[in-house]
Amino acid sequence: MLKDARLLDQKLDHIVAVTLDPNTITSIDPDEVHEWRVAIYDLVVDNQFRPARVATAGPWALHISIIGNYILLDVRHPETYEPIAAHYLSLTPFRGLIRDYFRIRDSYFDAIKTASTRQIETIDMARRGLHNEAAELLRTRLDNKLIMDLNTARRLFTLICAVQPFASRIDERGSDLPSVLFVCSMNSVRSPIAAALARKMFPGRLIVRSAGVRSGKADGFVEEVMEEIGIDMSVHTPHTMDELVATHFDLVITLSTDAPDEVSRRGIEAGAIEQWPMADPTETEGNREAVLSAYRTLRDTLQKKVRERLERLVTPARG
Repeated sequence: MLKDARLLDQKLDHIVAVTLDPNTITSIDPDEVHEWRVAIYDLVVDNQFRPARVATAGPWALHISIIGNYILLDVRHPETYEPIAAHYLSLTPFRGLIRDYFRIRDSYFDAIKTASTRQIETIDMARRGLHNEAAELLRTRLDNKLIMDLNTARRLFTLICAVQPFASRIDERGSDLPSVLFVCSMNSVRSPIAAALARKMFPGRLIVRSAGVRSGKADGFVEEVMEEIGIDMSVHTPHTMDELVATHFDLVITLSTDAPDEVSRRGIEAGAIEQWPMADPTETEGNREAVLSAYRTLRDTLQKKVRERLERLVTPARG
């Protein structure tokens, strides 16, 4: 692993974007979201990283999910979000280290308020030692899968600690919760906005997915208008319908004119399929404010429709 780390190309082999799966990493607490953002920023701003055994050149985007007792580290193209390599990392070997991470972190914050300089230095040494141990274990467990230097592994462990406590505890394979799929052209604007609104309105009462007919790119205007209502979309990674694991949903809602035929062609089973054709705000002409207005109109329209339709879907589940 040390030899592999020395072979990293500083110009190409690094992560330029990190996104989190909103289906498996859930929180509406702004303090928790802030902790994620800090950990993501620290990782992106300084790292050396590449997937092993792939011909594609970097840089890379990293999409993180938590599935059961595993962290899924999904390496993607930073522009198109096309999948490149994905690896499951068991959390079991890290449980003790994660517990110690929070214990030492809390002790450090308390010490800053009241302890002497010597006590703070002692706790800080323990914190650095823990990070080094976790980083070496992370590199060992990912040997011949993902190659990274020690500092990158330290920052990745910090991010894993930040998101792991807020993993969704819903096992979708055996869940009786209603399931909804939103589909649009590229999973960049319409379907991710609808899915994010549904998760916020009905936390823990629905399983919500979104996908595109073809691959798209993350949209900065989506992040901006959703931030206005307290939803963080900076963690969204566009997905295509090819990446869907489930093939049956209680409700499928299409939001673009090309989506219904594609849903039918792929043989997705659904209790109900509804078409909600929505104008694509990316086609809006005019200045920045005109474009933002189109995005806000889409957001507000979907907010009303999602609330009214999905309230009817989840009501039987409560009974």
